[in-house]
Amino acid sequence: MNSPVFRFVFLAALALIAGCSGYSNQSLYSQDVKSVYVEMFENTTFRRDIEYELTDAIAKRIEAETPYKIISDRSRADTIISGKITSLSASTISIEPETGRAIEIQAEVIANFNWKNLRTGEYLVENTDVSAAAGYVQFQEQGFGNAAKVAVARLAERIVELMQTEW
Repeated sequence: MNSPVFRFVFLAALALIAGCSGYSNQSLYSQDVKSVYVEMFENTTFRRDIEYELTDAIAKRIEAETPYKIISDRSRADTIISGKITSLSASTISIEPETGRAIEIQAEVIANFNWKNLRTGEYLVENTDVSAAAGYVQFQEQGFGNAAKVAVARLAERIVELMQTEW
């Protein structure tokens, strides 16, 4: 019973049992929700059409990554996502020491959103601020517009991640 082989097999079995105890095969998404209506986000920034990009990106991510169906008729949907883009800004990350010019710049977009169950009136996510950023380098002929689009796509990804149920 005290052989090294027995101890190894016993410890391996113990590790296997302990490692499997935290596993769950439950979905990351609520089973009570079947459909989502994505309302056009408001835009309080001076950048035009960013609200269309964000709303479209959220709808596409929901369809691709969740079990929920996007519904175009609000009255037929189980839940609704709505929100407001509150900020779109650029900030310098690094500066050329000799000239003082920005080398790398970051575009950041911030939004506040809600996810509401239309059947119960309960908020699944309420008044939550979410941000995302993307960097660009002007010397490599990259621009703010492209970085803003990348940041919007990342913001949509973060919003959809917040639709997951808590563990």
